Amino acid sequence: MRCQEKILDTLLYVVYYTQGVAFCVLRIRRENVEKIVVQGRLYDFYGELLTEHQRTVYEDAVYNDMSLSEIAAIQGISRQGVHDLIKRCDKILNDYEAKLHLVEKFDTARRKVEQIQSLTTDHRIKQLTTEILEDF
Repeated sequence: MRCQEKILDTLLYVVYYTQGVAFCVLRIRRENVEKIVVQGRLYDFYGELLTEHQRTVYEDAVYNDMSLSEIAAIQGISRQGVHDLIKRCDKILNDYEAKLHLVEKFDTARRKVEQIQSLTTDHRIKQLTTEILEDF
């Protein structure tokens, strides 16, 4: 199976092919994709600071793409409770980034290492910067 993504205007179309035939098309608004990427990055940096219950619900919503109803049924809470918890987690994660700037610092460090790698001709430095970038 292979997947092909096409960004047209503000929509992302994802088409899955098997044996040359498209069998599933997902249409996702670009801003939703970007929001999910931001949520995932913030969670990668600060997710461990959430409670276990918050992490479980947030992972189900963001990473597992479960609906509010599905999460509510599993957790034994209302859909509104799930919605409120996800919003609260988003706020918590954004507040951590606003105070600590770890994602911003990480991106800056990565760009600088990429710049060093592109400017050097020394094989040892290129090898070291490649190892650093792989660790990121």
